[in-house]
Parts: sequence; structure tokens; C-alpha cells
Amino acid sequence: MNFLLGFSMPGWPEIMVILLIVLVLFGSKKLPELARGLAQSVNEFRKARDEFDKEIHSVKKDVVPVEPAGKQAQTAPTVPPSQPQQPA
Repeated sequence: MNFLLGFSMPGWPEIMVILLIVLVLFGSKKLPELARGLAQSVNEFRKARDEFDKEIHSVKKDVVPVEPAGKQAQTAPTVPPSQPQQPA
């Protein structure tokens, strides 16, 4: 695991080298198409995330909270039923 400590986030020089390699591999004509596709996928991901959040919030509103067994709701004290009077 110690070998991973030498790695960190790439800085600007590394990013520029990566972009240059991508430009050489794909060519200048394909880069706009790749960027468009990446933007569309990011937008689809955001839409799915928003729908998921809306669904979670709607389910959250529908759920009735259940009180734990140790904390029962405090209600008015119950009065034991009086003995019915029998006619004499």
C-alpha cells in the first residue's frame, strides 16, 4: 500500500500532456464529437440523479414515522373500567 502514496492528482503540466495525447490519438475533427457526447452523458446523469432525489423525497413524505418500542407515545392515563353495577 505504500507505493500508492507517491501518486496524487495531476497538475497542469500532466493535464496538458494528456490532452496532447488525446488530440494526437483522435484528431481535431473527432474532439468536438467526443466533447458533445461527454456533455450529453453528464446531462443524462444529472437528470437521473434529480429524478432519484425527487423519488426519495416523495417516498420520504409518504412514510409515517414509527416510534421505537422504548418510547411509547404518552397518552392520557387510562382509567380502569368501573365494575358494572348489578341490579339488586
